[in-house]
Amino acid sequence: MNLTGIKQILVEKFGEEIILKEDSTTLQPGFTIHSEKIAQVCQFLHEDERTYFDFLSCLTAIDNGPEKATMEVIYHLYSIPYHLKLVLRLELPRPSDSQYLPEVPTISHIWRTADWHEREAYDLMGIKFTGHPDLRRILLTADWQGFPLRKDYQAQEYYHGIKVAY
Repeated sequence: MNLTGIKQILVEKFGEEIILKEDSTTLQPGFTIHSEKIAQVCQFLHEDERTYFDFLSCLTAIDNGPEKATMEVIYHLYSIPYHLKLVLRLELPRPSDSQYLPEVPTISHIWRTADWHEREAYDLMGIKFTGHPDLRRILLTADWQGFPLRKDYQAQEYYHGIKVAY
């Protein structure tokens, strides 16, 4: 099966509107889909016998900066029995206020590895994964201010009396 076949299966299940963009010309082909549908799409791709994406290789987040005013969450899926690869992208509005967190449904109930990947994206980028069983910082301390991988992040000068920036 190829990207066209996967697209056909998704459109049959969710309708044409599920796919916002198709990226078939890169090394890692995939689709940009509606963020609120990510859990349903992943559950379907995991359970459908034609695709059986049984492995979440990676989940990451990208800040496209204040100029573009978007952030992305990217999911790399793999089907071990069928040797299929697929990238799913979500494009989110980037908040101008770092206190506001964009929200995406969790997929940690589908692939357990998403648990820590989502926590990392929350910790460093400030993306809230709704329904996550344990959404808290994973790399930084609980009282850390801000999200250090956002392009407009301003590092604290001191943290508990220790100079941060060198």
